[in-house]
Amino acid sequence: MMAARVIVAIENPNDIIVQSARPYGQRAVLKFAQYTGARTIAGRHTPGTFTNQTQNKFEEPRLLILTDPRTDHQPIKESSYVNIPTIAFCDTDSPLSLVDIAIPANNKGKHSIGVLYYLLTRMVLQMRGTVSPANPWDVMVDMFFYREPEEAKEQEEAEAGATDFAPTEPMIAPVAAEGWMEQPQMPFDPAAARVPVAGQWGEAPAMGGFEAAAAPVPGVPMPEYATQAAPGMDFGQQY
Repeated sequence: MMAARVIVAIENPNDIIVQSARPYGQRAVLKFAQYTGARTIAGRHTPGTFTNQTQNKFEEPRLLILTDPRTDHQPIKESSYVNIPTIAFCDTDSPLSLVDIAIPANNKGKHSIGVLYYLLTRMVLQMRGTVSPANPWDVMVDMFFYREPEEAKEQEEAEAGATDFAPTEPMIAPVAAEGWMEQPQMPFDPAAARVPVAGQWGEAPAMGGFEAAAAPVPGVPMPEYATQAAPGMDFGQQY
């Protein structure tokens, strides 16, 4: 609560720098800076950022927020030279020297760091009036959690795979235009469709074996193989 009041007391949010050299806190400080308007330094601190005015990245903040006093010892030391108040999340083994406001918390777990910055961000927004019971904050806490590069890549691949196998609309065959891809209609000829067979459709089938078969139709030549019997074959022989 005291840390949030100090942050809200700074009129210009750009005068606040939030910093984390620990990898688990880099995503959290970026989200904190995004929602509160502060500036962030994620990663290794460049010596002389707060004391050497000849550097291109020289900064003059009015408030400094750190994730771990042990890993962020360099910016704490420089802030003491220029009288910059410091707020830090401190664990049981964290040095409290040169820390103005210590927030007791677990600053080693990636989920713990994300929850700490999420709660601090929400409290600052509530004191500023941006978030209220009538206008709640719809940001999820997992947005502040550190994500492994492999985990983020696997999630992107899973989302891409789900999109590839998503159901699509059924394909409808295109309707052929009039006169296109139509088969030519031939006039029906009853005489051409008649099949020359022995007898008529209404007659009973021939009985008595091959000898009782109907005679060939006059005018239709018979093939040579049909009139010659194979040697040694006698269809009339009984077995």
